[in-house]
Amino acid sequence: MNLQCRHELGSAYTSASQVARVLTEDWCTRELYCPACASNRLSASRVNTPALDFSCPECEQLFQLKGLKKWNPKKIVDAGYEAMIRSIRADRIPNLLILQYSRDWSIQNLMVIPRVFFSESVIEKRPPLGPGARRAGWVGCNILLSQIPEDGKINVVSAGREVPQRYVRDEYSRIKKLAELPPSLRGWTVDVLRVIRELRKPRFSLQDLYGFEAELKNLHPKNLNVRPKIRQQLQVLRDLGLLEFASPGNYILK
Repeated sequence: MNLQCRHELGSAYTSASQVARVLTEDWCTRELYCPACASNRLSASRVNTPALDFSCPECEQLFQLKGLKKWNPKKIVDAGYEAMIRSIRADRIPNLLILQYSRDWSIQNLMVIPRVFFSESVIEKRPPLGPGARRAGWVGCNILLSQIPEDGKINVVSAGREVPQRYVRDEYSRIKKLAELPPSLRGWTVDVLRVIRELRKPRFSLQDLYGFEAELKNLHPKNLNVRPKIRQQLQVLRDLGLLEFASPGNYILK
């Protein structure tokens, strides 16, 4: 799969980053489908729409595209910190598409991170730009991919090979009920799901999760009752169909 653009790249696109953006957006417009519904295409957004590149013409899900040559599994650079936090709190964050391409413009990896996995816990505040910068004092952010559970990293293309559409849509459908939770609660739910995944075992106990108490308290410093919150989130995850209660204090991850 190559990023072959239908448009001629004229003098308007003078930098490598501008060329990459045109190529990746053009490919997604022509080739990409909606992971959230049965639509086989995405529509490009209007030019210069902040933090929004595509929308689904059927289910109206919104998508932002990040095209990268180098793949960092821990974090990626995003835009303004305050704008990102406002979008998360207002539940207006789009789904994120991360596309990695090679030197010869072939697609190596494409991942979709559903919007429900963005919480304040996964956003890292960057230092403000120095006084010599054109936007002195501006504060950007990083998206901490390492803080997002594997459930929220759905491969569309992996190591140059396309993942079957049915699998992509099944994975998206499996976690879509998280959207029913308010953003203030969803962050806790996603963080607990992440530490469950870090246990790397299908069956686990409440005591296993208590081992992450300090980490979760650090992520949510305003909460003074971490253990009751963990138990509450296990009930939420059970109600969402992501795990089962095996016996008192013991759980099975679906």
